Amino acid sequence: MNNPERRILVARVVGAFGVRGEVKLQSFTDPLKQVLKYQPWILVHQGKETEVGEIRARETNKGLTVFFPGIEDRDAAEAMTGAEVWVPRSRLPAPKAGEYYWIDLEGMQVHNLEGVDFGKVSHLFNNGANDVMFVQGDRVRLLPFVMDDYIKSIDFDAQKIIVDWDADF
Repeated sequence: MNNPERRILVARVVGAFGVRGEVKLQSFTDPLKQVLKYQPWILVHQGKETEVGEIRARETNKGLTVFFPGIEDRDAAEAMTGAEVWVPRSRLPAPKAGEYYWIDLEGMQVHNLEGVDFGKVSHLFNNGANDVMFVQGDRVRLLPFVMDDYIKSIDFDAQKIIVDWDADF
């Protein structure tokens, strides 16, 4: 089961933009501005957590830029580099049919069609061609997250993913 209070990293500050206190934000949402719908944010920076809301933002040809309350010049904006934007899982909308949030798949048990236990999903990543599940068990397996081809079923109630994958591969 997914944990609605589990936090999800949705963006990261990657630098200052201009001289008025704007920061460049690397958004992990699609589209980029979707991140704005999950406010208020939990801003984590230098070991400190702050809840921030009423974030103003704009898209530029260099990506998404935002104004944080209290950040009013380039030096203050530059000091925010590395800050992470987190939100509780409960703020995200339900995924569409056939779509999944990676965080909801983490921790699920993975078995192949023959019933061999591969272990649990540690995390997922995108390799440019497709998403990949990092499965940790008796050894590490990197399994392409391609529905129908390799991923045969996902059962959230049983916390189990069935894959079409040779146990020796």
